[in-house]
Amino acid sequence: MRFFPQRLLALASLLTAADAMATTGSGASIFFDDFHYADTTALVAGGWKIRDQQGHPGIEHGQWGPGTVSLVDDPQAGGQRLLRMSARTDGTAGGTYQAQLCHQRKYFEGTYAARIRFTDAPLQGPGGDLVVEAFYTSSPLKHDFDPQYSELDWEYLPNGGWGNPHSRLYSVSWQTVQMEPWNAFNQVHEEQRALGGWHTVLMQVGGGKIRYFLDGVQLDEHGGRNYPAQPMSINFNLWFSPSGVLPDTRVERRYEQDLAWVMHAKDQLLSPAQVDAAVGAYRHSGVHHVDTVAAMAPPLPSNCDF
Repeated sequence: MRFFPQRLLALASLLTAADAMATTGSGASIFFDDFHYADTTALVAGGWKIRDQQGHPGIEHGQWGPGTVSLVDDPQAGGQRLLRMSARTDGTAGGTYQAQLCHQRKYFEGTYAARIRFTDAPLQGPGGDLVVEAFYTSSPLKHDFDPQYSELDWEYLPNGGWGNPHSRLYSVSWQTVQMEPWNAFNQVHEEQRALGGWHTVLMQVGGGKIRYFLDGVQLDEHGGRNYPAQPMSINFNLWFSPSGVLPDTRVERRYEQDLAWVMHAKDQLLSPAQVDAAVGAYRHSGVHHVDTVAAMAPPLPSNCDF
């Protein structure tokens, strides 16, 4: 049989899409996004929310947006796009702009994964601020020690902080917390090393266990009271902790965090290799966005303010 180039391309797309469905299951509920948007207007139309409200975390009265989220071409992968988060501070509230991106609050058990470029040094100004680069899922904290509060975190601190001067990556499963005075109940793993560059972080959530993987290697397993209790939103943020901001306010410091893709497979515990295969199949076939994870009924608010 003779195939013309257009037909070969169409056949390849069908095969790679089928590979992705085989990896995740034919009836699977999947959320996948590789941020192939022209601009932030298209990003918001695609279901994302860019934070614009003051509040926790970060420097008190610091700003969230505008101009802290953008879409750029990936210099390492022709035809692909990256989402870029930028945060800057001169040590004052008025001179601080932090970034946060949130999706709907409809995610619970299953597999979460994201490809993130962490940065160790500021693009301008002196290093040393306690900056936090994060991917996490969360539900609202309705009050201190809310028993339904649910949050699972990846937090990278390139300059250390919070009582430890070393670069490290946290994986944290939360039971509950009191904000003032601070009193947290959670389970924590600390990967104490510099991790500037691209990494894939993954969480398997099911059967009362949360397993954290970095670049295909399992770091820890949490559970018990720290297991999530209710649906959560998917979030990324980049912010400055007030407990470790440099005192010099004459020079602005600016950090970036890039995102290549994010994926959630509802009620499926996929291995890192299975996630990589599914993402590769989607991208090879030109599929940039999949969302078959149904909203909660009634839909739950995702305020993107925490």
